Amino acid sequence: MTALRPEQDGAGGFEEAVRRLDDPLNDPLPGRHPSPWFRAAGAEPQEQPQTAAERPEPEPEWYDPEGYAQDWYGAQQGPTPAPTAAPAPTPAPPLARDDETVALRTADTRRIAEAGQESAPESAREPEPVATGGRAARRKAAKRGGGRHAGAAAAAPAESDDDRPLSRVEARRAAKARKPSAGVIASRAIGEVFISIGVLMLLFVTYQLWWSNIRAHSLAGNARHHLEDDWASGKGKPDTFQPGQGFAILYIPRLDVVVPIAEGISKPKVLDKGMVGHYGKDSIPTAMPDAKQGNFAIAGHRNTHGEPFRYINRLEPGDPIVVETQDTYYVYKMASILPQTPPSNTTVLNPIPAGSGFTKAGRYITLTTCTPEFTSTYRMIVWGKMVEERPRSKGKPDALVE
Repeated sequence: MTALRPEQDGAGGFEEAVRRLDDPLNDPLPGRHPSPWFRAAGAEPQEQPQTAAERPEPEPEWYDPEGYAQDWYGAQQGPTPAPTAAPAPTPAPPLARDDETVALRTADTRRIAEAGQESAPESAREPEPVATGGRAARRKAAKRGGGRHAGAAAAAPAESDDDRPLSRVEARRAAKARKPSAGVIASRAIGEVFISIGVLMLLFVTYQLWWSNIRAHSLAGNARHHLEDDWASGKGKPDTFQPGQGFAILYIPRLDVVVPIAEGISKPKVLDKGMVGHYGKDSIPTAMPDAKQGNFAIAGHRNTHGEPFRYINRLEPGDPIVVETQDTYYVYKMASILPQTPPSNTTVLNPIPAGSGFTKAGRYITLTTCTPEFTSTYRMIVWGKMVEERPRSKGKPDALVE
Protein backbone atom coordinates (compact mmCIF):
# COMPACT_ATOMS: atom_id res chain seq x y z
CA MET A 1 0.00 0.00 0.00
CA THR A 2 1.49 3.39 -1.00
CA ALA A 3 1.07 6.68 0.81
CA LEU A 4 -1.22 9.40 -0.55
CA ARG A 5 0.43 12.26 -2.39
CA PRO A 6 -0.19 15.83 -1.07
CA GLU A 7 -1.49 17.18 -4.34
CA GLN A 8 -4.09 14.44 -4.52
CA ASP A 9 -5.24 14.71 -0.92
CA GLY A 10 -5.64 18.46 -0.63
CA ALA A 11 -4.55 20.66 2.27
CA GLY A 12 -5.19 18.02 4.92
CA GLY A 13 -3.03 15.53 3.12
CA PHE A 14 -0.21 18.03 2.79
CA GLU A 15 -0.16 18.74 6.51
CA GLU A 16 -0.16 15.05 7.25
CA ALA A 17 2.83 14.52 4.98
CA VAL A 18 4.72 17.40 6.62
CA ARG A 19 3.99 15.96 10.09
CA ARG A 20 5.48 12.63 9.08
CA LEU A 21 8.66 14.32 7.91
CA ASP A 22 9.32 15.71 11.43
CA ASP A 23 11.21 12.50 12.40
CA PRO A 24 13.12 10.93 9.52
CA LEU A 25 13.42 7.68 11.44
CA ASN A 26 9.66 7.28 11.44
CA ASP A 27 9.40 7.74 7.68
CA PRO A 28 8.40 4.34 6.41
CA LEU A 29 9.30 2.86 3.14
CA PRO A 30 6.74 3.23 0.44
CA GLY A 31 3.88 0.97 1.10
CA ARG A 32 5.09 0.08 4.63
CA HIS A 33 4.11 1.16 8.10
CA PRO A 34 5.83 0.49 11.43
CA SER A 35 2.90 -1.54 12.65
CA PRO A 36 1.61 -4.48 10.67
CA TRP A 37 -1.86 -3.81 12.03
CA PHE A 38 -1.97 -0.19 10.86
CA ARG A 39 -4.52 0.72 8.26
CA ALA A 40 -5.27 4.25 7.01
CA ALA A 41 -8.71 5.66 7.54
CA GLY A 42 -11.03 4.80 4.73
CA ALA A 43 -8.55 2.45 3.08
CA GLU A 44 -9.56 -1.04 2.21
CA PRO A 45 -7.24 -3.93 2.90
CA GLN A 46 -5.61 -5.20 -0.23
CA GLU A 47 -4.31 -8.67 -0.52
CA GLN A 48 -1.17 -9.03 -2.53
CA PRO A 49 0.14 -12.30 -3.71
CA GLN A 50 3.19 -13.46 -1.83
CA THR A 51 5.77 -15.97 -2.76
CA ALA A 52 7.08 -18.67 -0.48
CA ALA A 53 10.22 -16.65 0.16
CA GLU A 54 8.20 -13.54 1.07
CA ARG A 55 5.90 -15.44 3.35
CA PRO A 56 6.51 -14.40 6.99
CA GLU A 57 7.71 -17.00 9.41
CA PRO A 58 5.10 -18.28 11.82
CA GLU A 59 5.05 -16.51 15.12
CA PRO A 60 6.54 -18.53 17.99
CA GLU A 61 4.33 -19.74 20.75
CA TRP A 62 5.90 -17.23 23.08
CA TYR A 63 5.95 -13.48 22.70
CA ASP A 64 7.57 -10.47 24.24
CA PRO A 65 5.03 -8.07 25.79
CA GLU A 66 7.34 -5.07 25.37
CA GLY A 67 7.95 -5.80 21.70
CA TYR A 68 4.24 -6.26 21.21
CA ALA A 69 3.55 -2.85 22.75
CA GLN A 70 6.21 -1.19 20.57
CA ASP A 71 4.80 -2.74 17.42
CA TRP A 72 1.33 -1.63 18.33
CA TYR A 73 1.92 1.82 19.75
CA GLY A 74 5.24 2.71 18.16
CA ALA A 75 8.44 3.67 19.98
CA GLN A 76 7.52 5.44 23.21
CA GLN A 77 9.37 6.69 26.19
CA GLY A 78 8.27 6.13 29.74
CA PRO A 79 6.16 3.32 31.15
CA THR A 80 4.02 1.33 28.76
CA PRO A 81 0.32 2.01 29.38
CA ALA A 82 -1.48 -0.94 30.77
CA PRO A 83 -4.02 -2.44 28.35
CA THR A 84 -7.66 -1.82 29.21
CA ALA A 85 -8.75 -5.17 27.90
CA ALA A 86 -8.92 -8.28 30.06
CA PRO A 87 -5.49 -9.78 30.78
CA ALA A 88 -4.39 -12.48 28.44
CA PRO A 89 -4.16 -16.02 29.80
CA THR A 90 -0.84 -16.99 31.30
CA PRO A 91 1.33 -18.37 28.53
CA ALA A 92 2.87 -21.79 28.82
CA PRO A 93 6.51 -21.84 30.03
CA PRO A 94 8.94 -21.53 27.14
CA LEU A 95 10.72 -24.56 25.95
CA ALA A 96 14.32 -25.15 26.94
CA ARG A 97 16.54 -22.85 24.93
CA ASP A 98 20.21 -22.70 24.27
CA ASP A 99 21.66 -19.57 25.89
CA GLU A 100 23.80 -18.83 22.84
CA THR A 101 21.61 -19.79 19.88
CA VAL A 102 18.20 -19.13 21.52
CA ALA A 103 17.03 -22.35 19.95
CA LEU A 104 15.68 -25.64 21.17
CA ARG A 105 18.30 -28.00 22.45
CA THR A 106 19.48 -30.78 20.22
CA ALA A 107 21.79 -33.69 20.88
CA ASP A 108 24.80 -31.59 19.82
CA THR A 109 23.95 -28.63 21.99
CA ARG A 110 23.18 -30.96 24.91
CA ARG A 111 26.62 -32.51 24.70
CA ILE A 112 28.22 -29.09 24.53
CA ALA A 113 26.26 -28.01 27.60
CA GLU A 114 27.26 -31.16 29.46
CA ALA A 115 30.93 -30.53 28.60
CA GLY A 116 30.62 -27.00 29.92
CA GLN A 117 28.95 -28.24 33.06
CA GLU A 118 31.83 -30.64 33.74
CA SER A 119 34.33 -27.80 33.48
CA ALA A 120 32.18 -25.57 35.70
CA PRO A 121 32.70 -25.52 39.50
CA GLU A 122 30.83 -28.03 41.60
CA SER A 123 28.47 -25.39 43.01
CA ALA A 124 27.34 -24.42 39.47
CA ARG A 125 26.93 -27.91 38.04
CA GLU A 126 23.55 -29.39 37.39
CA PRO A 127 22.86 -32.72 39.05
CA GLU A 128 23.33 -35.59 36.69
CA PRO A 129 20.38 -37.91 36.23
CA VAL A 130 20.78 -41.29 37.80
CA ALA A 131 19.36 -44.18 35.86
CA THR A 132 17.28 -46.49 37.97
CA GLY A 133 14.93 -49.26 37.05
CA GLY A 134 15.14 -51.91 34.40
CA ARG A 135 16.42 -52.21 30.84
CA ALA A 136 14.23 -49.44 29.46
CA ALA A 137 15.53 -46.93 31.99
CA ARG A 138 19.11 -47.86 31.21
CA ARG A 139 18.48 -47.45 27.48
CA LYS A 140 17.08 -43.98 28.04
CA ALA A 141 20.09 -43.10 30.19
CA ALA A 142 22.40 -44.45 27.49
CA LYS A 143 20.70 -42.29 24.87
CA ARG A 144 20.96 -39.22 27.06
CA GLY A 145 24.62 -39.97 27.89
CA GLY A 146 25.59 -40.76 24.33
CA GLY A 147 26.90 -44.27 24.93
CA ARG A 148 25.64 -47.81 24.92
CA HIS A 149 26.77 -48.69 28.45
CA ALA A 150 26.31 -45.25 29.99
CA GLY A 151 23.01 -46.27 31.61
CA ALA A 152 24.50 -49.36 33.19
CA ALA A 153 27.49 -47.37 34.37
CA ALA A 154 25.19 -44.77 35.92
CA ALA A 155 22.87 -47.37 37.44
CA ALA A 156 25.64 -49.45 39.03
CA PRO A 157 28.63 -47.80 40.79
CA ALA A 158 32.06 -48.53 39.43
CA GLU A 159 33.73 -51.48 41.04
CA SER A 160 36.78 -50.45 43.02
CA ASP A 161 39.94 -52.46 43.52
CA ASP A 162 38.94 -53.26 47.10
CA ASP A 163 35.62 -54.81 46.00
CA ARG A 164 36.96 -57.08 43.33
CA PRO A 165 37.25 -60.77 44.25
CA LEU A 166 40.69 -61.91 45.38
CA SER A 167 42.62 -64.56 43.57
CA ARG A 168 43.57 -67.77 45.28
CA VAL A 169 47.12 -66.60 45.96
CA GLU A 170 45.94 -63.25 47.29
CA ALA A 171 43.33 -64.92 49.50
CA ARG A 172 45.98 -67.27 50.89
CA ARG A 173 48.30 -64.37 51.61
CA ALA A 174 45.51 -62.38 53.28
CA ALA A 175 44.57 -65.35 55.49
CA LYS A 176 48.22 -65.83 56.43
CA ALA A 177 48.54 -62.15 57.30
CA ARG A 178 45.46 -62.31 59.52
CA LYS A 179 46.76 -65.32 61.39
CA PRO A 180 48.81 -64.21 64.46
CA SER A 181 52.38 -65.34 64.67
CA ALA A 182 53.86 -67.50 67.41
CA GLY A 183 55.47 -64.46 69.04
CA VAL A 184 52.15 -62.65 69.19
CA ILE A 185 50.44 -65.68 70.73
CA ALA A 186 53.22 -66.09 73.31
CA SER A 187 53.12 -62.41 74.25
CA ARG A 188 49.37 -62.58 74.65
CA ALA A 189 49.64 -65.66 76.87
CA ILE A 190 52.34 -64.05 79.02
CA GLY A 191 50.26 -60.88 79.32
CA GLU A 192 47.22 -62.85 80.42
CA VAL A 193 49.32 -64.71 83.01
CA PHE A 194 50.66 -61.45 84.44
CA ILE A 195 47.18 -59.96 84.53
CA SER A 196 45.86 -63.03 86.35
CA ILE A 197 48.72 -62.89 88.85
CA GLY A 198 48.10 -59.20 89.43
CA VAL A 199 44.42 -59.78 90.05
CA LEU A 200 45.17 -62.62 92.47
CA MET A 201 47.70 -60.50 94.36
CA LEU A 202 45.21 -57.66 94.62
CA LEU A 203 42.59 -60.03 95.97
CA PHE A 204 45.08 -61.48 98.46
CA VAL A 205 46.11 -58.05 99.73
CA THR A 206 42.47 -57.06 100.05
CA TYR A 207 41.78 -60.21 102.04
CA GLN A 208 44.80 -59.75 104.33
CA LEU A 209 44.38 -56.05 105.08
CA TRP A 210 40.64 -55.76 105.16
CA TRP A 211 38.62 -58.97 105.21
CA SER A 212 40.89 -60.84 107.65
CA ASN A 213 40.44 -58.06 110.23
CA ILE A 214 36.67 -58.09 109.85
CA ARG A 215 36.54 -61.86 110.23
CA ALA A 216 38.97 -61.89 113.19
CA HIS A 217 37.06 -59.18 115.05
CA SER A 218 33.88 -61.15 114.62
CA LEU A 219 35.44 -64.39 115.89
CA ALA A 220 37.15 -62.66 118.80
CA GLY A 221 33.93 -60.92 119.79
CA ASN A 222 32.04 -64.20 119.75
CA ALA A 223 34.74 -65.89 121.85
CA ARG A 224 34.64 -63.05 124.38
CA HIS A 225 30.83 -63.20 124.72
CA HIS A 226 30.94 -66.97 125.05
CA LEU A 227 33.56 -66.68 127.81
CA GLU A 228 31.55 -64.06 129.70
CA ASP A 229 28.43 -66.24 129.43
CA ASP A 230 30.34 -69.17 130.94
CA TRP A 231 31.48 -66.97 133.80
CA ALA A 232 27.97 -65.71 134.38
CA SER A 233 26.56 -69.24 134.38
CA GLY A 234 29.02 -70.29 137.12
CA LYS A 235 30.82 -73.03 135.26
CA GLY A 236 33.69 -74.47 137.31
CA LYS A 237 37.22 -73.34 136.63
CA PRO A 238 39.21 -76.15 134.99
CA ASP A 239 42.60 -77.15 136.26
CA THR A 240 44.16 -76.85 132.78
CA PHE A 241 43.07 -75.26 129.54
CA GLN A 242 43.06 -76.97 126.20
CA PRO A 243 44.86 -75.34 123.22
CA GLY A 244 42.57 -72.75 121.73
CA GLN A 245 40.41 -72.49 124.82
CA GLY A 246 39.76 -68.97 126.09
CA PHE A 247 40.29 -68.30 129.79
CA ALA A 248 40.86 -64.50 130.23
CA ILE A 249 40.30 -61.07 128.71
CA LEU A 250 43.09 -58.53 128.07
CA TYR A 251 42.48 -54.75 128.39
CA ILE A 252 44.89 -52.03 127.25
CA PRO A 253 42.98 -48.79 127.89
CA ARG A 254 45.53 -46.51 126.21
CA LEU A 255 45.16 -48.43 122.92
CA ASP A 256 41.44 -49.20 123.36
CA VAL A 257 42.15 -52.93 123.14
CA VAL A 258 39.72 -55.55 124.52
CA VAL A 259 40.55 -59.06 123.34
CA PRO A 260 40.17 -62.59 124.73
CA ILE A 261 43.20 -64.63 125.76
CA ALA A 262 43.33 -68.31 124.73
CA GLU A 263 45.71 -71.11 125.56
CA GLY A 264 48.53 -71.65 123.05
CA ILE A 265 50.06 -69.56 120.27
CA SER A 266 48.75 -71.59 117.33
CA LYS A 267 47.99 -69.34 114.37
CA PRO A 268 44.97 -71.18 112.97
CA LYS A 269 43.43 -71.94 116.39
CA VAL A 270 44.22 -68.72 118.27
CA LEU A 271 46.13 -65.88 116.62
CA ASP A 272 44.36 -65.86 113.24
CA LYS A 273 41.02 -65.72 115.05
CA GLY A 274 41.86 -62.29 116.46
CA MET A 275 42.75 -63.51 119.97
CA VAL A 276 46.06 -63.35 121.82
CA GLY A 277 47.72 -66.61 122.88
CA HIS A 278 49.42 -67.66 126.06
CA TYR A 279 52.82 -69.34 125.80
CA GLY A 280 51.82 -72.71 127.27
CA LYS A 281 52.85 -76.33 127.13
CA ASP A 282 52.81 -76.55 123.32
CA SER A 283 55.56 -73.89 122.99
CA ILE A 284 57.54 -72.32 125.84
CA PRO A 285 55.73 -72.78 129.17
CA THR A 286 55.20 -69.58 131.12
CA ALA A 287 53.36 -68.76 134.32
CA MET A 288 49.64 -68.05 134.61
CA PRO A 289 48.39 -64.70 136.02
CA ASP A 290 47.42 -66.22 139.35
CA ALA A 291 50.94 -67.62 139.97
CA LYS A 292 52.72 -66.08 142.95
CA GLN A 293 55.88 -65.60 140.89
CA GLY A 294 56.61 -65.89 137.21
CA ASN A 295 56.30 -64.28 133.81
CA PHE A 296 52.88 -64.35 132.13
CA ALA A 297 53.82 -64.14 128.40
CA ILE A 298 51.31 -63.66 125.57
CA ALA A 299 51.61 -63.10 121.79
CA GLY A 300 49.40 -61.43 119.22
CA HIS A 301 49.35 -60.17 115.61
CA ARG A 302 50.57 -56.67 114.89
CA ASN A 303 49.01 -56.58 111.41
CA THR A 304 46.03 -58.39 109.88
CA HIS A 305 43.75 -60.90 111.61
CA GLY A 306 42.43 -58.38 114.10
CA GLU A 307 45.92 -56.87 114.76
CA PRO A 308 45.43 -56.47 118.57
CA PHE A 309 49.11 -55.51 119.17
CA ARG A 310 49.54 -53.10 116.26
CA TYR A 311 50.22 -50.04 118.43
CA ILE A 312 51.94 -51.50 121.49
CA ASN A 313 55.02 -49.45 120.54
CA ARG A 314 53.02 -46.40 121.70
CA LEU A 315 52.81 -47.61 125.28
CA GLU A 316 54.71 -45.59 127.83
CA PRO A 317 55.97 -46.59 131.29
CA GLY A 318 53.11 -46.54 133.79
CA ASP A 319 50.33 -47.31 131.28
CA PRO A 320 47.97 -49.95 132.75
CA ILE A 321 47.58 -53.43 131.28
CA VAL A 322 44.69 -55.43 132.83
CA VAL A 323 43.98 -59.16 132.66
CA GLU A 324 40.50 -60.31 133.72
CA THR A 325 39.83 -63.92 134.71
CA GLN A 326 36.77 -65.68 136.08
CA ASP A 327 37.47 -64.51 139.66
CA THR A 328 40.09 -61.74 139.58
CA TYR A 329 41.40 -58.58 137.89
CA TYR A 330 45.20 -58.44 137.51
CA VAL A 331 46.55 -54.95 136.94
CA TYR A 332 50.07 -54.44 135.48
CA LYS A 333 52.01 -51.24 134.80
CA MET A 334 54.08 -50.99 131.64
CA ALA A 335 57.79 -50.96 132.61
CA SER A 336 60.01 -51.21 129.50
CA ILE A 337 60.10 -52.05 125.78
CA LEU A 338 62.54 -53.84 123.50
CA PRO A 339 61.93 -52.46 119.99
CA GLN A 340 63.59 -55.29 118.09
CA THR A 341 65.02 -58.72 118.77
CA PRO A 342 65.45 -61.95 116.78
CA PRO A 343 62.62 -64.50 116.95
CA SER A 344 65.08 -67.00 118.44
CA ASN A 345 65.63 -64.86 121.57
CA THR A 346 63.53 -66.80 124.06
CA THR A 347 65.27 -65.32 127.08
CA VAL A 348 62.72 -62.50 127.03
CA LEU A 349 60.23 -65.09 128.31
CA ASN A 350 62.30 -66.18 131.33
CA PRO A 351 60.86 -65.76 134.84
CA ILE A 352 63.24 -62.82 135.13
CA PRO A 353 63.15 -61.56 131.50
CA ALA A 354 66.49 -60.68 129.98
CA GLY A 355 66.63 -57.08 128.82
CA SER A 356 63.56 -56.04 130.79
CA GLY A 357 65.48 -54.29 133.58
CA PHE A 358 64.02 -56.58 136.22
CA THR A 359 66.66 -57.98 138.60
CA LYS A 360 64.72 -60.26 140.84
CA ALA A 361 61.80 -62.64 140.66
CA GLY A 362 58.35 -61.17 140.63
CA ARG A 363 54.98 -61.20 138.87
CA TYR A 364 55.53 -59.92 135.34
CA ILE A 365 53.72 -59.79 132.01
CA THR A 366 55.35 -59.96 128.55
CA LEU A 367 53.72 -58.92 125.25
CA THR A 368 55.36 -60.12 122.02
CA THR A 369 54.56 -59.26 118.41
CA CYS A 370 56.18 -58.98 114.98
CA THR A 371 58.18 -56.00 113.73
CA PRO A 372 58.53 -54.11 111.41
CA GLU A 373 54.92 -53.84 110.42
CA PHE A 374 53.62 -56.27 107.80
CA THR A 375 56.67 -58.50 108.31
CA SER A 376 57.74 -61.23 110.75
CA THR A 377 61.49 -60.65 110.55
CA TYR A 378 61.93 -59.54 114.17
CA ARG A 379 60.03 -59.38 117.45
CA MET A 380 59.02 -56.43 119.59
CA ILE A 381 58.77 -57.01 123.35
CA VAL A 382 56.86 -55.01 125.97
CA TRP A 383 57.12 -55.80 129.71
CA GLY A 384 54.94 -54.89 132.65
CA LYS A 385 54.92 -55.50 136.42
CA MET A 386 51.86 -56.44 138.49
CA VAL A 387 50.73 -53.70 140.81
CA GLU A 388 47.24 -54.86 141.84
CA GLU A 389 45.20 -58.03 142.22
CA ARG A 390 41.48 -57.27 142.64
CA PRO A 391 38.63 -59.79 143.01
CA ARG A 392 35.83 -59.34 140.50
CA SER A 393 33.32 -59.24 143.34
CA LYS A 394 34.73 -55.81 144.32
CA GLY A 395 34.11 -54.34 140.89
CA LYS A 396 36.39 -53.11 138.19
CA PRO A 397 39.77 -51.60 139.03
CA ASP A 398 40.38 -47.90 138.62
CA ALA A 399 42.34 -48.47 135.41
CA LEU A 400 39.15 -49.69 133.68
CA VAL A 401 36.81 -47.20 135.33
CA GLU A 402 38.76 -44.17 134.25
